[in-house]
Amino acid sequence: MIQPDEFLETVDMIQKENLDVRTVTMGINLLDCHRESVKDTCNAIQNKIKKYAAHLVETCDNVSSEYSIKVVNKRIAVTPIANVGAGFDASGFVQIAHALDDAASSVGVDLLGGFSADVANGTSGGDLALIASIPQALTETKKVCSSINVGTTRYGINMDAVVLLGKTVKALADASAAQGGFAAAKFVVFTNQPGDNPFMAGAIHGMDQHEVVINVGVSGPGVIARALERKIAKSGAQNLGLQDLAEVIKHTAFRVTRCGELIGRQVANALKIPFGVVDLSLAPTPNVGDSVGEILQILGVDSVGAPGSTAILAMLNDAVKKGGVFASQSVGGLSGAFIPVCEDKILAEAVRDGSLTIEKLEAMTSVCSVGLDMIAIPGSVDAATISAVIADEMAIGIINGKTTAVRLIPVPGKEAGDFIAFGGLFGESAIMPIRNTGKSSRFCNFGGKIPAPIHSLRN
Repeated sequence: MIQPDEFLETVDMIQKENLDVRTVTMGINLLDCHRESVKDTCNAIQNKIKKYAAHLVETCDNVSSEYSIKVVNKRIAVTPIANVGAGFDASGFVQIAHALDDAASSVGVDLLGGFSADVANGTSGGDLALIASIPQALTETKKVCSSINVGTTRYGINMDAVVLLGKTVKALADASAAQGGFAAAKFVVFTNQPGDNPFMAGAIHGMDQHEVVINVGVSGPGVIARALERKIAKSGAQNLGLQDLAEVIKHTAFRVTRCGELIGRQVANALKIPFGVVDLSLAPTPNVGDSVGEILQILGVDSVGAPGSTAILAMLNDAVKKGGVFASQSVGGLSGAFIPVCEDKILAEAVRDGSLTIEKLEAMTSVCSVGLDMIAIPGSVDAATISAVIADEMAIGIINGKTTAVRLIPVPGKEAGDFIAFGGLFGESAIMPIRNTGKSSRFCNFGGKIPAPIHSLRN
């Protein structure tokens, strides 16, 4: 039970340290919306979304006002659309994307996730049709986000799908060249994708979830940064070990999780639907003082990407999870540290300065929550190289039994060192160089499957 005094302890965090509820995401099961025709399916999808989400934004605003905690985003996640639209062709899936976009606009949410498929153990006709529709669907819609799960620790990596998705990323960027390739920012490739993640672009409503559910994402990198600064100022850096700083992170994560669960349960109760999870992920924003990169600097590296960065991120991620699990039995999603380059001011500066490279980022993703996230790359990078980068990151996920993801944005007409700004929470960054391009096509041409690791045999 969340006590009022526990909530009141977070007041300073809210007012001074960029603590907010980053997203309240409603998950909706759309499996029963499939009809014989695309038109009837679209109508059923829109009716169901409007039925459950009509008062989502209003309810979030009311709860936010009552507790003086900002809910930054209100979102919807739906059942992977490859399952809902199975049997339709690519043009049918584009129509479904438009129906989802219209429904999201009609209920006032910011984004809608779930234009998705799980192809880890094989690719169906519906999966292929959805993938073929992605460039047009994401370019023509504003709020729809897409994700494809290409691997799991149990099944391995579907390399045929990985190769296809490298081409999809290029097609997304080219189709939205006038916007700097922005459509690719709404698309992410996963391994071990969770079904209760409230954060975009990878939010889906998993097949094992409630009919409708509320999941909450709370983010507080600024809160943790300020807590560390206070501890160091009070005790003196010379009197502290890293274990002491990990304890500060853990206690701060505990308080933030309590706050997020309170808001989520209040929204769920008001809407009379189940509460799912609170995802305590340190998801940064481009705002000053709201950066995961800043935490790494406070913990002792002068430049993000310097030796020690991976070790610090491992400690940070672990302490966040420990604090969250102690605070609630309903912690889920990803719950750790995100390192999305464009969305984190300090990380973007490290890319510009050359201290943070794609190779170091890959090493850091082995110990953090997601993967290579929101990275702008030269538009000239070939599809096979993109596929190979995805494969490398997926391998980290299946071997370590964790979620990893890739969201690369090839920026047409831009090269390494150029600058791109996407605006809002999507941020800005220098274009990150990709070394050894054009040297992975023979690997990609094998296709097939990377088998599951031996520790997948758990029975």
